[in-house]
Formats: sequence, C-alpha cells, structure tokens
Amino acid sequence: MCAEIRRGNEENMKMIKLSDNLSLSSIIQGFWRLCSWEWTAEELADFMNACIEGVDTMELEISVEDILNKRKIESDRIEFKTGWNPDDIYHSVCAFANDYNNDGGGYIVVGVEEENGIAKRPVKGLSEYMLDTIQKEMVGYNNMISPPYFPQGIPTEADGKWIYVIVARAGQQRPYKSPEHVTGKKDKKYHYYIRYLTSSVKANLEQEHELINMSDQTPFDCRANHKAAFEDISPVLLEDHLRKTGSKLAKQVRERGVEEILKDMQLLVGPPELRYIQNVALMMFCEHPEKFFGYTYVQMTSFPKGSIENPSISEDFPNITGSVPQMIQATMERFRNLFIREKVIKVPNQMEALRIFNYPYQAIEEAVVNAFYHRDYMSYEPVTIEIEPDCINIMNFPGIDRSISEKTIAEGKRFVSRYYRNRRLGEFLKELELSEGHSSGIPTIQEELAKNGSPRAEFFTDEDRRAMRIKIPIHLAFLVNNNEITTSDGYEKATNKLSKKKMEQYDKILKLMDDGNWHKTAEIAEKLELKDTRTKELLKELVGIDQLVDNGKTKGKMYKLK
Repeated sequence: MCAEIRRGNEENMKMIKLSDNLSLSSIIQGFWRLCSWEWTAEELADFMNACIEGVDTMELEISVEDILNKRKIESDRIEFKTGWNPDDIYHSVCAFANDYNNDGGGYIVVGVEEENGIAKRPVKGLSEYMLDTIQKEMVGYNNMISPPYFPQGIPTEADGKWIYVIVARAGQQRPYKSPEHVTGKKDKKYHYYIRYLTSSVKANLEQEHELINMSDQTPFDCRANHKAAFEDISPVLLEDHLRKTGSKLAKQVRERGVEEILKDMQLLVGPPELRYIQNVALMMFCEHPEKFFGYTYVQMTSFPKGSIENPSISEDFPNITGSVPQMIQATMERFRNLFIREKVIKVPNQMEALRIFNYPYQAIEEAVVNAFYHRDYMSYEPVTIEIEPDCINIMNFPGIDRSISEKTIAEGKRFVSRYYRNRRLGEFLKELELSEGHSSGIPTIQEELAKNGSPRAEFFTDEDRRAMRIKIPIHLAFLVNNNEITTSDGYEKATNKLSKKKMEQYDKILKLMDDGNWHKTAEIAEKLELKDTRTKELLKELVGIDQLVDNGKTKGKMYKLK
C-alpha cells in the first residue's frame, strides 16, 4: 500500500511544507499510523489535504463581537477558555463535531475568561508565542481524534488583544472519539463526547448507539453539489450576507474572489484540486437555485370565497424565485403589501385605541422561514401558500419528522427533532435574525399570535408525513367588515365561523361574567377547567371583539362584561 501511495500521490506530497520543528521520527511515526488505517491512495490524499487545510488561518465568517456577546448564536454553542488546556478543549472539539443535538457545531474561544456565562471584558488575551504554540500543537491533536477531524483555528483580535477561536463544525464522519488525555504519552482511552447543555460530557451507552445511528445522516445542505460552478455563486449576494452578519470577509469578496471566501466559510468539499460547493451555499448565494434544486420557489394562491366553498374563484400570483433569503424577503413584502391589515378598536374609558392585525407579521415570517428551513430541496413540490377568508395555510414538503408524535403535533407547542436535513441553512438564517434556532419557531408563532389576540396556529401532517401545513387563523375581529368594532352585534358577526368548541367556551365565560363583577384569569380557568394560558387567549379574544373589558393592568389583570 505504501508504494501505491508514494506513486499515486507524488504531486500531493509536494504540496506539504514541513515546519522547522517537525522531526523525522514524528513523520515516520505518523506515516506508520496512516498505513495502519488501511486507506486507499485517494483517501490518504484527501486526508493529507485536510491536514494542510487544518493549519490554515482564516477570517471568521461572523463578527467576533457577536461570538463574545453570544449574539446570533445559541449560548450552549460557545465555550470560553482562559488558557490553552488541550485535554478539556479537545473533549469539546469532539463533542461539537459529533453534533448530537444537530445544532451545527460550535465555537471554542481561548484567551477569554467567563463570568456567569458571559465573556469578561476586556478579554485576558494570549501572547503571540502562545498563539504559535496552539497552532502547532493542534496539528498533532487533530490526528488523535478518531476518525481524524480538523477544526478551523482562527487568531483574531478583541479589546486590543489576541484571542484564538476554534470553529468546530458538525463533522461529516461522525461519530468521533477523543482520547481522555490527548497530552498523555501512554496508552490512550478513547470516549465519545457530546454536548449536554453548556458542557461537553462522555456519552453513555444509549447515546453512543444513537451517535452511531446518526453516522450516515449528513444533512443535505452540507453535501457537495457536483453540478455547480463558482460562477453560480453571486458575489453580490455573498458580500451582502457577510456585511449583514458583521463579518470582516465582506470587504474581501471582490479582492480575493468567491472561491477563497467560500473556503474560509467552510462551504467547500474535497481536496484543493477538486473543490465542490456545498448545497447550502447555492441555497443562500445563488440567484437561481432552482437550476440545482427543482421546484425551489414559492407558489401563492388566494381564495377570496374559500378553497372549498368556491375553489373556482381564485387568484394565482407570480411564483417567487431567487436565493432563500430573497424568497423569504419577497414573500413577506407581498404579505405586507397585499394581505396584512391593521384595525383600530376604540376601548371605553381608555385614551389609547387597541391596534390589532389580521395576521401578525412576525408569526407569518416565522412560518415562512420554517417552511424553507424544513423543506426537502429535492422534492418536486414548492413552498405553497394559500390565503383563505379566515386563515393562511403555509405548506412545505415533506412533513414533520416521525420522531415527533401526533400528540405533540396536535398540541402545536414545540417540535424537537433528532435529524434536520438543512442544519447549516438554519445557522445562516439565524445569523440574519430570520430564525431563533433551538426549535423555537413554533413557540414564536404562538407567542406572536397570542400578543395580537389571535387564535393559536394549528399544525397538520398526513399519515405518511409527506407534507406539513401550518394554519395561521385570522384575528376574530377581522371577520367583521367595519373598521372600528363598536357595535353590539360585533360578537355575533365575528363568531359565526368559529368552531363549536370555542363557541361553547365563549358562552361559558360570558355567563360567568354575567354578574357584572371583575374576575381574575385563574378564577375563570378553574371554573372552565382550562389552563391559564388558554384562558388568557380566550379572554383577550373577547376583549378584541368588544364583549369584555380589562382593567388595563399588566399585573393583576381582571376582566368583566362590557
């Protein structure tokens, strides 16, 4: 095998520039280890090129201030280390590479003290000698992870001092093991490490089995696209994204070119002589991603009289195309200009009128982003939006992961999946503040609807989980045609299309209020045998349709019949 490697990869060997401090014995020892792995010549070439890449220093794709202040990135994906402790740090490198929670990996910042989970400012910093030491030692420690894994090491400045940021993305060859002591000289004990909350811990037996089962589940957006060329990436879109996220790379796009910037962002796959673009780069920075992912567009139809009652009366809007951020932006502009409406409700004995929306903007945006994040980009179905007289339906294909039970779907609270097909895409959308991350999309939708006084969103999928539909209901006040709801028959008009169950709940509340006294939410919830949160929603809706009034307080809020 060694002779084959020597002959087949002579040119690749010439690319390696040895450090002055690298001894011949180290080279022989390392080469013996490589041979023991029984790799092919091609596999070894890829590995050695990865080694070379692993010692490159690059720019961060997100601003260091966002990392230090834990902005745009979940706090449990960032670790601060005062100094260079390879044993502890490489447990975290291994844990981030395993990406047990499908968060996309994380950042380890060396040279920064932590105080109550926050970076202490000004940062402690590192000497230039220590920076050099870290970079040299990481070359060897990277090889100790099994299979070999190469995080990105980036020296950068903060508060006028040097710090070192280790970017550990989710690995494509997980699960990974790390020695318990990477600095040990004797026989090493290897363990799987995973992230648990804000710590890196040894995986238990059950977690090990799950990691192994996840090993062949490289997210679609992280896979190489063999049809794309660098000319398919728009420098304008790339630069715009980097500028919006505060990256220093934004100023380098025109000077260095698309390929080099994508390399720094770890959006390329393969050795230097045969680079492929990851799918997520095409989703984000290609003006026509439909060239590579068919049916990547938004289809929107309005049914003014209802899709069931009068399906023939409809309006089809032009399809929305472009990169994923462009499609999200264009879709929301169409909603803002054509469908989102505001209504003013005069509240007795209150100077300020109540302002409500038929559909709160943030709830719609979160549902649209959710559709792009979770859709299958190889599916022959676009993101589909249907506007009904009393609701908006947003659909993506396929449906919800089977790990999420039907009960959880029906409750419409929070969906947590072990597998995401577009994990890196979610990272990019979060950097643009289009997504909160950590499975917070559904809670955000429900929260925004509640703040507006709207009914809760509903979620549907078919038995085979081929599609997912989010139903955003209209605010009940908009089922009345007048601009200001002050009429006594507003309740009857606004509720004539409600479900029987909700009508019964409304009637029970109004009967309880018939005494003319003020009532607390907890009191009503107890008598109706409902949760406080659900009762609050119903009470707010009744205020919105002019049947109840509240005392105007935030704490100690009470209600009575108008």
